Amino acid sequence: MLKIIDSPLFGILLSLICFEIGCYLNKKYKIAILNPLLISQLLIIFVLLKFNISYESYSKGGDFISFFLGPATVILAVPLYKKLALLKRNALAIILGIVAGSFTGIICIILLSYALGLDMTIVKSLAPKSVTVPIGVEITKQLNGIPSITVVSIIITGIIGSIIAPFICKVFKIKDKVSMGIAIGTASHALGTTKAMELGETEGAMSSLSIGLAGLITVFLVPIVIKILGFFINI
Repeated sequence: MLKIIDSPLFGILLSLICFEIGCYLNKKYKIAILNPLLISQLLIIFVLLKFNISYESYSKGGDFISFFLGPATVILAVPLYKKLALLKRNALAIILGIVAGSFTGIICIILLSYALGLDMTIVKSLAPKSVTVPIGVEITKQLNGIPSITVVSIIITGIIGSIIAPFICKVFKIKDKVSMGIAIGTASHALGTTKAMELGETEGAMSSLSIGLAGLITVFLVPIVIKILGFFINI
């Protein structure tokens, strides 16, 4: 039994089984809060705590799955290619929207962290919360933040975004498919994009584009914004 737990296969199988359970519950009850990723995380935590299994044992397989995050993100370019003509027609508006969304997200998290009195290391770790994990972790490392906090904040941001995005669009009567896709992708990266794809092909394509551009923009903006705000507030 111990040999199985200490092998990478354990972490892989546990992750896949818990995620499939999450997908089943999501499809059966069709409740937004029953997000497959959220359900799978809670189930994995429960199993590890219930059977007193160390995170290190689980991560041998979990890290193997994480390795494919980068390549999996690239696949999201497929629906974007199908909507290339639409992208060209709205190029300026799309780029400005992503820049505005990225900048607003960074400013909000830094100011909120300051208002809550969080340590500067925490602020740096939370700043790249709206980009994919591979990009966010690299940004945090460059800023001497804590990668594990960044990963958690990115996952939480994505889950919340995928759950409330349709509701927000409905409340504010946002019906333009390009606008919906850009907003969801910029605010909640790949997890939000999965929801955007459920809404429609155009929304999914625009959200896919936002992931890459928002990540690139965030790489440049986060260090600059933190440095500039540092002159005006004590962070």
